[in-house]
Amino acid sequence: MASIKYLSESDIRAKYITPAILRSGWDEMIQIKREVPITAGRVYVKGKLHIRGKKKIPDYVLFYKQDIPVAVVEAKDNKHSIQAGIQQALHYADLLDVPLAISSNGDGFYIHDKTNKDSVEKTIPLDKFPTPEEAWTIYKKFKHIESSEVGEIVEESFYADPYKQLRYFQQVAVNRSVEAIAKGDKRILLVMATGTGKTLTAFQIIWRLWKSGAKKRILFLADRVALLDQTRRGDFKQFKDKMTILKKKVINVNGKEQLVAEYKKRRGIDSSDKAYEIFLALYQGLTSYNEVKDAYRDFSRDFFDLVIIDECHRGSAAEDSEWHEILKYFNSATHLGMTATPKETKRVSNIHYFGDPIYTYSLKQGIYDGFLAPYKVVKVGIDKDLEGWIPKRGKVDKYGKLVEYRKYNIKDYDRTLVIDERTQLVAAKISEFLRGTNRFDKTIVFCVDIDHAARIRAALANENADLVTKNYKYIMQITGDNEEGKRELDNFINPEERYPVIATTSKLLTTGIDAQTCKLIVLDSNIQSMTEFKQIIGRGTRINEDYGKYYFTIMDFRNVTDLFADPDFDGEPVQVYEPEPDDPVVPVDDDNIIIDDETGEEVIIDVFLEDDEGGKRNKIYVDGVEVRILNERVQYYGNDGQLIIESLTDYSKKNIQKNFRTLNDFIQKWNESEKKATLVKE
Repeated sequence: MASIKYLSESDIRAKYITPAILRSGWDEMIQIKREVPITAGRVYVKGKLHIRGKKKIPDYVLFYKQDIPVAVVEAKDNKHSIQAGIQQALHYADLLDVPLAISSNGDGFYIHDKTNKDSVEKTIPLDKFPTPEEAWTIYKKFKHIESSEVGEIVEESFYADPYKQLRYFQQVAVNRSVEAIAKGDKRILLVMATGTGKTLTAFQIIWRLWKSGAKKRILFLADRVALLDQTRRGDFKQFKDKMTILKKKVINVNGKEQLVAEYKKRRGIDSSDKAYEIFLALYQGLTSYNEVKDAYRDFSRDFFDLVIIDECHRGSAAEDSEWHEILKYFNSATHLGMTATPKETKRVSNIHYFGDPIYTYSLKQGIYDGFLAPYKVVKVGIDKDLEGWIPKRGKVDKYGKLVEYRKYNIKDYDRTLVIDERTQLVAAKISEFLRGTNRFDKTIVFCVDIDHAARIRAALANENADLVTKNYKYIMQITGDNEEGKRELDNFINPEERYPVIATTSKLLTTGIDAQTCKLIVLDSNIQSMTEFKQIIGRGTRINEDYGKYYFTIMDFRNVTDLFADPDFDGEPVQVYEPEPDDPVVPVDDDNIIIDDETGEEVIIDVFLEDDEGGKRNKIYVDGVEVRILNERVQYYGNDGQLIIESLTDYSKKNIQKNFRTLNDFIQKWNESEKKATLVKE
């Protein structure tokens, strides 16, 4: 018989570790998962290759029942010490939020118990491995689950969907939320980066609480019609006939339109909506139905016992917001806020309302784990942006109006002053980039306002006339006022639909839109809000390997990506809410955008400027101004995670030298005529 010292790690697992775990009563089929990746491995982009880094694969993850991980076991061969795998096990245990990290080399087990303050680590023999019941007791101590009632809720199973296996961070988010709600916490905040499945997470939270009977009537609040429809057709479809969407329902009574709910209420007829158990609704749909205010009052104050607020950064935590009135009315219910970008300013605070996040999964962590797409930044510096522009005295605009003699800068462009040549140059650079990559890569161009989005669309159409004449939907303006564009939104975000390819917008696509295959995000708007910036970046973070989407590019014309250097970009949210005694907590409105009460969509307000006499005047439109590019730089994250900034020339030089060791190599390739087009494209 071979000495244990000469056995491989896999032999150690098969001959010693697995039998020991099974002898302690763990179920092979349900409770033990072996060598299952918990991360996907970070995506690295090298030329045309998309290489994934090393996945994180624990040797064993042990589950109580089927859904709740309680322990991690790392194995080593017997040439290593018994505790050689403990730090690796601890790393996995932290990711999975479990109390037991265990290492073994076949001689026994070295166990780290996070709940044991007196003896946190110890060695135990092979025949003393913890039983499932012992591990569950430790888990409950770790999670401060003290009553049997809470334990029963926490033990409720996830919805088993073979096509949508929960990722480790989603599982942690669901478990922490269910545990907090079961223990009676009334205000809860979950922070999860865009693209990490907040809706799926919300569904599993609701499912477990609903199935256990802990929460019987649940209201899910969103701020977009599109989000409600996506939710109903997607992750929430398992609720079937127990679910309804609360929408405006109008009937004709004696020639006048009335809301069904209001009509029934006046006649003492109970609304049929109340027969459901899962309710989806817009914030605006409950606070205002045209002339009928406070429609949520059709329900009793204690009707709902759980309210989930999706994208809660958009104002639900503001004390005087209409949306807050819903939460105030259903005050006895548990309120769970979900967002990728908690709003923390001196006037608005999610943390002030919900408390500190019970779990945060950041964009940086998602990219590191390989679940979110990495990105590079191409910064384009335009001379009039960097140096400013002063018109000649007496210059008039395109409509004969006198242009004020002063220095204009990047904050003015497209908001108070429109330079046609600048618009054309931006469209030309976007088109040049797409010609060098793929002209059918889905692209979103974020503009200052709807007027700007319309002009960029027109400029892009002229730059891409060959494709636009084949299908005008190649470029679409998708804004709150454009019905044709809004009808194309579903096609734009559908990976299987080729058109539209390029969408110009102002605010409509900043949040809640699942653009899985968006490969280019263009920033030509003066974005200063960190919350808005994170939301916009989130439009590109999804990975879709079936359609070749592994990374995305940000083309920045306005130095917006300087926000990447802000320490607040991807750290833990810090509360900075500092109201004065009589200072109301109000949401910070975007400059010229309001929210439509019925649809939740952004609607533009005409941009007017005060003149010297206090009257109103429109934007100034000028042409005949020479505009040129001063510099182009590339920013990207290196293998060590550090941000690297290079000129476009240096970036190209370095990548050429990676592919061709000598000038002769390059010349030889170049002289092969069939290779020239490929080389130029690269």
